[in-house]
Amino acid sequence: MYQTLISVAEAKGLNGNVVFVDCRHQLGNPAWGSEQYDLGHLPQARFVHVDHDLSAPIIAGKTGRHPLPTSESLITLFGKLGIGATTQVVAYDQDNGMFAARLWWLLRAMGHKQVAVLDGGYAAWVASGGAVENTQPELGEALFNGQWQPHMVDSNNVLAHLGKPNRVLIDARLPSRFKGLEEPIDTKAGHIPGAINLPFNENLEHGFWRSKEDLKARFEHFLDPALDREIVCYCGSGITACHNILAFAHAGLAEPLLYAGSWSEWIVDDERPIAMKN
Repeated sequence: MYQTLISVAEAKGLNGNVVFVDCRHQLGNPAWGSEQYDLGHLPQARFVHVDHDLSAPIIAGKTGRHPLPTSESLITLFGKLGIGATTQVVAYDQDNGMFAARLWWLLRAMGHKQVAVLDGGYAAWVASGGAVENTQPELGEALFNGQWQPHMVDSNNVLAHLGKPNRVLIDARLPSRFKGLEEPIDTKAGHIPGAINLPFNENLEHGFWRSKEDLKARFEHFLDPALDREIVCYCGSGITACHNILAFAHAGLAEPLLYAGSWSEWIVDDERPIAMKN
């Protein structure tokens, strides 16, 4: 059973009750993922769209850019994908795992632990000589019986715990956005006060995830048993935060909480504080 990451070699060796899910996506070009899927994908892989399948509709002035889907919609989606109680799921995107990690987190939030992200994604699969196809698979539906049990907090919880020593808030965005030097996506720049910046892309090295030991060394000093510290991860819209959560889990550390609304939700309320350049 694979529950965090899986290598291309390991994925090629899987057989039996396995479902591969293609999560390729570009934030600036929402049609790109499905277009790439039609050109070629892993054999029998199913496609999910980050905006339409792995997110709920945006509510202006209330939600961030990628609100979480309802449990009912996820039960329907995962059943249609053929994911049953004993299915091993392998999620992949184009390369770095940022979108596949969203599916990984959602399945775990629904109680399905047998899900792993393909290390190196589609790029690594193709580079290894892995077979691809451009035909639509015949999907055999399954009965998905998961229950919504997300490991997360909302904006009110984040606000109530600002500045408390037993809470560590980790921002997964790139440093320029965290510091408020630029903001190419959202309407306000900066970060949540007290947050520390651990960019998601630093979980990777040469296109692949860093070792468990490296990831553990990156994160474990933020854990202080004496303070019983709680880790909360966020990003721009709840996507790359899941990458950091996966990195914690792969390193064998306790799974952090997700602030799913993240920065794009935080800034819809002008009363919520904003910090810059720390």
